[in-house]
Amino acid sequence: MTSKFLRYLSEPLNAKLIIEMKDRGEATASQLMETFQDIPQATLYRRLQKMLKDGILKVVGENQIRGTLEKVYALDFDIAKIEQRLAKDNDGEMYMQLVTYYMLGILKEFDEYTSSDGIDLANDGSGCSIAPIYATHEELTGALLKIGEIITDLQSHKPDGKRKLHNLCIITTPPKN
Repeated sequence: MTSKFLRYLSEPLNAKLIIEMKDRGEATASQLMETFQDIPQATLYRRLQKMLKDGILKVVGENQIRGTLEKVYALDFDIAKIEQRLAKDNDGEMYMQLVTYYMLGILKEFDEYTSSDGIDLANDGSGCSIAPIYATHEELTGALLKIGEIITDLQSHKPDGKRKLHNLCIITTPPKN
């Protein structure tokens, strides 16, 4: 796992694109524009080019569309293998680096939100909470699977006049002794 990849995960827009590419397997810029209608086209193309240059994405095909070639992108690495390697190596230092980049990305979103004009803390759907729980490994896994089902359903929604993009972050801390 490279630190370059971890830095990409700390930027919310990059993280969204990486997650979408992981879920799709491959996609064109046009397909990503349909999914992320809130991202300006020029911004999306710049991000894709940077991710391509930095080895996060690769071109896996090209489609001929009215005289131009449309690139088909895919991740240039297997996230599942990275996760498996992290678990296999039990690398605490790398895990801490991953958590740090993840948290920096969340903090950046809150900083941008709280620095903008017209925030509405009561109605914008932002917040955080802590719910201390006692659970076995099996109980915790079951609860996270149920939460995952709810999130998967919400991820299928498309942006419209009423739906706004939120990042729902679920953090499970290590057990306390």
